[in-house]
Amino acid sequence: MKSKIIIIGSGFSSLSASCYLAKAGYDVTILEKNTTVGGRARQLKKEGFTFDIGPSWYWMPDVFERFFNDFDTKPSDFYQLEKLNPAYQVYFGKDDTIRIEDTLEKICAAFEQEEKGSSTKLRKFISNAEDNYNVAIKDLVYKPGVSPLELVNAKTVKKLGQFFSNIKRDVRKEFKNDRLIKILEFPVLFLGAKPSDTPSFYSFMNYADFGLGTWHPSGGMYSVIQAMGKLATQLGVTIKTEQNVQEIKVENTKATKVVTQNGEFKADIVLSGADYHHSETLLAPEYRQYSENYWEKKTFAPSSLLFYVGFDKKIQNVSHHTLFFDVDFDAHAHVIYDKAAWPKEPLFYANFPSMTDPTMAPKGKEAGFFLIPIAPGLEDTPELRKQYFDIIMSRFQEITQQNISNHIIFKESFCVNDFVKEYNSYKGNAYGMANTLFQTAFLRPKLKSKKVSNLYFTGQLTVPGPGVPPALISGKLVAELITKHQPNTHESTI
Repeated sequence: MKSKIIIIGSGFSSLSASCYLAKAGYDVTILEKNTTVGGRARQLKKEGFTFDIGPSWYWMPDVFERFFNDFDTKPSDFYQLEKLNPAYQVYFGKDDTIRIEDTLEKICAAFEQEEKGSSTKLRKFISNAEDNYNVAIKDLVYKPGVSPLELVNAKTVKKLGQFFSNIKRDVRKEFKNDRLIKILEFPVLFLGAKPSDTPSFYSFMNYADFGLGTWHPSGGMYSVIQAMGKLATQLGVTIKTEQNVQEIKVENTKATKVVTQNGEFKADIVLSGADYHHSETLLAPEYRQYSENYWEKKTFAPSSLLFYVGFDKKIQNVSHHTLFFDVDFDAHAHVIYDKAAWPKEPLFYANFPSMTDPTMAPKGKEAGFFLIPIAPGLEDTPELRKQYFDIIMSRFQEITQQNISNHIIFKESFCVNDFVKEYNSYKGNAYGMANTLFQTAFLRPKLKSKKVSNLYFTGQLTVPGPGVPPALISGKLVAELITKHQPNTHESTI
């Protein structure tokens, strides 16, 4: 008999784990709360427009390649990739913009125009970032976070000092131009913390940015979810949607059933890819590993106020990915991480996927995705959403010198309350737990429960951390732990 695994949630990490576990011979069933798979990486279709509701950046293509290669496939078997040029554009004010193009040589030329001598410093910075990336991918992120000894080998010992400095200090030591500093500090926001709280080692995100580039999968990021869902199904995984899990039943320290509004599902092993904090509330109190006080003290990545907008004309003077850094970067970070308040002058990001991919909007029209990073747990009201939409639309029009407010066909919004309602997200966070020094590797919540022998977790609140590529890796790591501690009656092929 195959061991039966119930997986809660169908985001990137859950789908990843399901593929590895099915390949290893387990009987795998995914239970998804919502009507479609994808977790936070769902899709909105309206009036001929297509939007990625969640992740919109395709970085670290090698991690996706590695995942699909593990199943003797490749991304191009499922979706086509286009390298974006420019990768993104940054506005610092009206008529004041820098385009980050698709090769390091071009980026160096752009830096040199801004600050004489900076191209030489940038090459050195990115060379170190590439070395960090290789160490991270080969020696660190594919470790399960069980022991601090995982971090210790000949390569990582040489990097030890970089965990006690930070990105902000390193960047500002080399670069004096404020615009270049903002561009170099921007990628660590994907890790969910301020540059001053992010260890220097994480400069590998700068290599992911400048070295590996920014890509677009045909049809948007949801194409990757569809690919993984198709692969999982081909491997024998059963996926059930509209199954809102209400309880994980435990008997004698062993999970035996998962209860949804539609019934009970017996399990030999339970794996939750849902929000870690929420997953533990599905257990009786004596089986929870982490107290409310524990979660309260942790540094969480931001939440987001998101707008999905259909325009009746093409948008000018922007790129597929466009960042608006025309206000104080540090002040915005301060209100997110230190004050937990709404920003007076928000940074924001705009994404126009239909500029690259015509399938994402009707002909002659544009799909616009706007994001303001905010602190988790904030008050979220229709009035605040309207207020901030008006703020960013006003600035967007002034900076890009065009009228778009009168060309809006529709707009949808998504914020803290939706993250809680749709994903049971702790305080409505969007990206999980930040990768700060004391929230790295073995210091993050564990993949394996200490109190329930056959209960496991995966996703952005555990190892290796926030982001889509880490979610793919998290699924693989937990699958490896399961095959180690609860081996199937069939021989593992992971």
